[in-house]
Amino acid sequence: MIVETATIIIYTISLLLIFMYALAQLNLLFNYLSSKKKQDDCPKFDLSNPDEVPYVTIQLPVYNEMYVMERLLDNIAEIDYPKDKLEIQVLDDSTDETVESTREHVEKLQATGLDIKHITRKDRTGFKAGALKEGLKIAKGEFLAIFDSDFLPKKDWLKRTVPYFKDEKIGVVQTRWGHINRNFSLLTKIQAFALDAHFTLEQVGRNSKGHFINFNGTAGLWRKSCIIDAGNWEGDTLTEDLDLSYRAQLKNWKFKYLEDVETPAELPVVISAARSQQFRWNKGGAENFRKMLGRVIKSHDISFKTKIHGLLHLLNSTMFLNVLIVGVLSIPMLYIKNEYAHLRPYFYVMSFFVMSTIIFFICYWFMYKNIYGPGFKNFIRYIGMFFVFFSIAMGFSLHNSIAVLEGHLGKKSEFVRTPKFNLSKYKDNWKTNKYMKKTVSVHVIFEGLLMLYFAFGMYSAFIVGNQGGDFGLFPFHLMLFAGFGYVFFKSLLSKV
Repeated sequence: MIVETATIIIYTISLLLIFMYALAQLNLLFNYLSSKKKQDDCPKFDLSNPDEVPYVTIQLPVYNEMYVMERLLDNIAEIDYPKDKLEIQVLDDSTDETVESTREHVEKLQATGLDIKHITRKDRTGFKAGALKEGLKIAKGEFLAIFDSDFLPKKDWLKRTVPYFKDEKIGVVQTRWGHINRNFSLLTKIQAFALDAHFTLEQVGRNSKGHFINFNGTAGLWRKSCIIDAGNWEGDTLTEDLDLSYRAQLKNWKFKYLEDVETPAELPVVISAARSQQFRWNKGGAENFRKMLGRVIKSHDISFKTKIHGLLHLLNSTMFLNVLIVGVLSIPMLYIKNEYAHLRPYFYVMSFFVMSTIIFFICYWFMYKNIYGPGFKNFIRYIGMFFVFFSIAMGFSLHNSIAVLEGHLGKKSEFVRTPKFNLSKYKDNWKTNKYMKKTVSVHVIFEGLLMLYFAFGMYSAFIVGNQGGDFGLFPFHLMLFAGFGYVFFKSLLSKV
């Protein structure tokens, strides 16, 4: 009975943690809805008055971006902002032939009168954080806009974001990501679904009540003095953006999130790219929980509720570990339920935690409705998308749990870039992208085994008990089977 007891305890704790996270999401939904009733009375610079136009530096941290560099530079060159108050830094850590082609392109733009510099380093110390820190040393701007190589800000982007810095307490203005290839494939659709939830429900829900949010690494603006006051960029985690965000807010800097300013970007189109991005984000989140836990708890300047939301925010990625634990243990729990009749009351109580899924369903519907519109047809489409998203998200749970465990245990790893594709130009031959990973991760084999394990879980529904089976967990096991099956076959067939 020792094994059974341990299984029940671990399973229960994981379910409770998921339920707590769901309740936090529900609270963010209430915050999100109430924020829509508020007027934005934030003071703003009048950019029509030359005396109020601040100096801005745009930083473009890049590394081996053969397919998107030309598009990036041409797009940034079109930004509508007074040229005498604008500087562009191309922070180029590349190690391939793009160093030379980028230098040539920068020289062409310089000839048009644009203040643009090509800055290279001898090594990638600190990776992206190191490049940004290096650029900061010589940046002319009072404010620094940062864009990754696959982002395409619109011409009026600075004019829609810079004015908010008239409030001297604001250290960061972050905009919402858009997705230029949202409907390219099922993989891009589920990535867009997840990111849309973050950039509507979570960012607005937290920011509207003064809880901590994060600069998302790109498509945002920093006040230079905020960066320096918070301790500057540090490369000791894989999510330097989340790290500096928390250090800045712990110093009482305010963040402003603009849901209505969309910055288009390209989602990863191959699962290897999505896997590397997910690994970096989830490991970085766990690393920052380890780094920031004590600072958040000990802070005397933030409310108890903000601390709770902050800790759950830092634990976002750890939810994958809880989902994996619940999934793996759900099959033994099915047998325990039917073997020990005296535990039936416990299982009746545990069935309440299906509420977690219902809460997520409700929260994400408001996000989906905000983007696609209301109506019965859209609701039906949403139901399908929700369960496909949840299935594939669970299919990533092993991969992401390994990242989370490495982060919590302090295992260091290199910053692995996400390859970019530029589908508008290379739509027919994107599979020849030289930066794509060509080997199969050992994790994929275990994902295949988990697919078979959850197939056994579905089979178990028919054979347990004495009254024709127990199908309470069948839908859950079906989703896990489908999710791990998708990730396994997609990874294997893509040779990632």
